[in-house]
Amino acid sequence: MSAIIRKQDYASPTKGSAVEAGRSAMAAWEQAQPDNYYESDRHLQRILEFYWGAEKLNARAPQLAKFGHEAATIVDAAARRNNLNENLPRLDRFNAIGERTEDVAFSPDYHLAGQSIYGSGVMSAYAEPANNLMNQALFYLSSYNGEAGHNCPLACTAGIIKTLQRVGSEELRAKYLPRLLDPNYSTRLHGAQFLTEVQGGSDVGLNACTATPLDKEKGTWLISGEKWFCSNVTADLALLTARPVGAAPGTKGLGLFLVPRKLDDGSTNGIYIRRLKDKLGTRSMATGEVDYRDALAYQVGSIERGFNHVMDFVVNTSRIYNAVGSAAAARRAYVVAWTYAQHRQAFGAPISNFPLIQETLAEMKTEVMALTSGSLYLTHLVDEIESGRADETAASFFRVAVNLNKYLVSANATSVVRRGIEVLGGNGAMETFSVMPRLLRDCVIFEAWEGAHNTLLAQVLRDLHRFRLHEPFCLRLEQLFSSLQSEPLAEVREQGLEQTALLRAGLNELFNHDELTGSIAFRQLAEKMMYVFYAACLAREAEWEEMQKGDASKREALELFRHRRLAATMPMTDYLKRIHQVSSAL
Repeated sequence: MSAIIRKQDYASPTKGSAVEAGRSAMAAWEQAQPDNYYESDRHLQRILEFYWGAEKLNARAPQLAKFGHEAATIVDAAARRNNLNENLPRLDRFNAIGERTEDVAFSPDYHLAGQSIYGSGVMSAYAEPANNLMNQALFYLSSYNGEAGHNCPLACTAGIIKTLQRVGSEELRAKYLPRLLDPNYSTRLHGAQFLTEVQGGSDVGLNACTATPLDKEKGTWLISGEKWFCSNVTADLALLTARPVGAAPGTKGLGLFLVPRKLDDGSTNGIYIRRLKDKLGTRSMATGEVDYRDALAYQVGSIERGFNHVMDFVVNTSRIYNAVGSAAAARRAYVVAWTYAQHRQAFGAPISNFPLIQETLAEMKTEVMALTSGSLYLTHLVDEIESGRADETAASFFRVAVNLNKYLVSANATSVVRRGIEVLGGNGAMETFSVMPRLLRDCVIFEAWEGAHNTLLAQVLRDLHRFRLHEPFCLRLEQLFSSLQSEPLAEVREQGLEQTALLRAGLNELFNHDELTGSIAFRQLAEKMMYVFYAACLAREAEWEEMQKGDASKREALELFRHRRLAATMPMTDYLKRIHQVSSAL
């Protein structure tokens, strides 16, 4: 005889029970999530005011706040739904009557998110010269949601815009720039950069795609060959490297070409998508493998400088995007973990009351602040370089810092997200509970995107050996620390100058070894270079905030960062006081 199922066996917990209290606390945590990423992020606001001034920030704040709200509501919800397995992109190579389209089918939520992201003006910001900081502020807000299907394509589109603006022909600029800058999702063009080939990876000099001249006067070529990592595979335009027939081997023989996905008559342009990649993260964005067969392409810049253009306008731009996006994902993880700690109860108290949780949150917060400040300083530096306001050391400093920053921000952002999952405990590992698992998976991809760690370290070390770029790097650090004038930051100024002197000596010592041997010692030095740089950025902002706003909270965060990353001494009583102060606010 089967058991009788009684209604009371499945009744809801009685009012006032521990189960109901626990679930209510989780509901309160969900309600505590910000509905505006801009207005809830004082650190971002202060950085922008520090660089722009109050008047310029006030003029731009409505646009930032509008998108900050959309990113926290429309985009967040759409990105969550779009990342479900049943909504991921799928290859859709033919239309209803069997014509080859080489297309990808996306869910409606993918397009909903895109409408807000492009509608924010993140790409149209480039219509104004030297407007990178505004562009990256919008991108930062978008990246609170991880890659979200569109944030990698934004970086790729930006690379095309910058390349065309700098070295594109008048005809190419007229034909493509207006729609690349268009904020209307339904009419804009979006881009990709197909650089990697199966045999090459970071060794781009092995690339084997060929370019055959079609009409030299018009600068048109035919591209044939295979590309291995093609993110945003359905992009309207792709920048790619190819080797003209008979050209020299290595990177010197590579030209840079712009390949439209469709010809002017609407037919596909010699592109064949082999398959979509089944990735660990950034899964809402379609990444594929592509064969080109006599695809029409437009030469961009001189053939001889193709690889240089890739590095200057494409790769360096993507590395800024990568770092800013990683920092934003880390900030979102901190927000999720901090709000959770305020509502989650254990042993009769919110877990935010426990010193180990406070320490975790304080470490997450100071790390996010450092990564964000450093990345936006570099963005501001790009504005100074492009506008001609920068001094003679700026370009050399940037060449080193953009690579090391991408390495360290992407690696440390992953660590921050893991710490956030730790705060949530078992709930942190649940895909349906929070955004944390998706952020973690996306951050792991960010670490590999635009240069794995070892590749970046090797590139910088090679530049140091060839051009002695450590000198302008150290000079810039000295300038940053020497600019500090307030008494509360006197110790930071002196320690920063001392650390810079030690860095210079350590880097000079590297030159006693060949590049391969020196690479073993360089990783630790490289990380120290960036931690000293981040401390300088935080210190300048902290001094300004204390003088202009009467707010010393960033100086407190800086002291914790120095204690953790630069071995600054701090008595235990001061340490406990500071982790409580820093972790007490979002």
